[in-house]
Amino acid sequence: MPQATSPVPAAVEVGIIAINDFHGALEPPRAAVAAPDQKGGSIPVPAGGAAWLASAVDQLKAQHPNHVVVAAGDLTSASQLASSLHLDEPAVGVMNRIGLEFNAVGNHEFDRGWKELQRLQNGGCEKNTRLQPCQLEQFQGAKYEYLSASTYKADGTTLFPATGLKSFGTGARKVTVGFIGLSLKDVPTLVSPDEVAGLTFGDEAEAINREVPKLKAEGADAVVVLIHQGGYTTGSDPNGCDELTGAIRPILDHLNPGVDLVVSGHTHWQYVCQYGQSGGDTPILLTSAGVYGKLVTDITLTIDPIHHRVIAKKAHNVIVQSEGYSSGRGDVPNTALYPQFTPRADIASYVSAYVKDAKDLIARPVGKLSGPAAKPSSESNQGGPLGNLIADGQLYASRSAGAQIAFTNPFGIRAPIDPAPDGTVTFGQIYLVQPFNNNLVTMTLTGAQVRAVIEDGLDDDGTKQVLAASTGLKFTFDMSRPSRSRVVSLTLNGKPVDPKASYRVTVVQFLAEGGDGFSTFKQGMDEVRGIIDNEAMQQWIAAVPIRQVPTEVRAVKIGD
Repeated sequence: MPQATSPVPAAVEVGIIAINDFHGALEPPRAAVAAPDQKGGSIPVPAGGAAWLASAVDQLKAQHPNHVVVAAGDLTSASQLASSLHLDEPAVGVMNRIGLEFNAVGNHEFDRGWKELQRLQNGGCEKNTRLQPCQLEQFQGAKYEYLSASTYKADGTTLFPATGLKSFGTGARKVTVGFIGLSLKDVPTLVSPDEVAGLTFGDEAEAINREVPKLKAEGADAVVVLIHQGGYTTGSDPNGCDELTGAIRPILDHLNPGVDLVVSGHTHWQYVCQYGQSGGDTPILLTSAGVYGKLVTDITLTIDPIHHRVIAKKAHNVIVQSEGYSSGRGDVPNTALYPQFTPRADIASYVSAYVKDAKDLIARPVGKLSGPAAKPSSESNQGGPLGNLIADGQLYASRSAGAQIAFTNPFGIRAPIDPAPDGTVTFGQIYLVQPFNNNLVTMTLTGAQVRAVIEDGLDDDGTKQVLAASTGLKFTFDMSRPSRSRVVSLTLNGKPVDPKASYRVTVVQFLAEGGDGFSTFKQGMDEVRGIIDNEAMQQWIAAVPIRQVPTEVRAVKIGD
């Protein structure tokens, strides 16, 4: 009589629900996702807001009996005012309520220093910054776990755990997913040096490759990397992956087999890609959910519990359609082409308490602008009219220190300004543009050094940025020329900048310390510390009845 055979356990599906770069966006950010309109074009879909994001996550949880919510960093800092004024405690509170379990430490999580970041993890009311913690509630800390596989303390240990594990099911159908979380190695160039003193940031691929076999030895059937680094694609489809570029690619290229999924961030872009090779001779699934909670990524890993490997994987970026809005750019209404979520009541109530506490400051009128002010695009490496406006304000605010020139870095511009129909701009809007509370620093540079700082942004070492300049300074550049010789002409008030002459130049403290790769600023002499960056902007707008948004092009690209 033949023996009965045990049934082969069926494959197990695990839902990975992923976000990144939330940046304390408690309320709808009055921003849209450009999504396909089913006619070959695209349509703006109003999206974001913590209560709407929570509902989207809840819906995905319901679709995946086995699920885990993860993030790829920058959940805090560069935040909306209601979150920032409260040291991003409400952003952590929102993530606790959403059910986040693992988060990779991003660069902005270090903006207030690593000791304050540890407070966000552990809770408590220790005062590490100029702002007072625990203003509305006793802060309990994050219920989720920060992961930092490539961030090391002086003793060689990681600042937070490198990895985490979560298992699903029991018996023969039990599967385990391992998570590796890490920052980008360029964190020291993206925050003030004092905030990361005592830490080192290692190679990302090296850290991932070190942890994969450890997770496998601990029983991981699938390996997921949460990394605060990312890429860019062409086109507006949130689920597209046309012409992937960016710093994530060389990291993926140096990975050993064994990684199944990479959840990325940092670039504020959205994509779903199949890239390279994973341990099962299938492409690595690479995802990113944009910025400000406007999207959430719905990922499914199908795991074979017998052979302990992923046999299928798929992902889709879900637009968190929230309420429509109006601005100086026009109306952005809701659309029936994409589902609209209902705000989750408990999170809406929680957020409202923090917004109410900050509302008078947020709504305070600053002045009026002649129209909208923005970069050429949200991720542009040029400052456009808004960059010029900021630089003009910084020049105005530092005239008493002898300033003749001011520069701002485009990647430090965090949001456009859309004034009300009558031109009114509020403090809340200004704060969204410059949420870092950086002091202005005025220094003396030679003309040769002024040229060199512009070259810092154009050279082949790191991400390229075209510094936005204050009125009177103009330059042309040619990217087809060799690195460090791309500035073709440089004038101030119509006269060539003299390489040997001295000039007084104003930038924010972050740049003065060499941030974003602008190392030449560290050579400045006779520094004078000034007011906070967003205060300079407020003063500049308020100085006249209607401040005209600059229309002149001060940085001109020539050649290819």
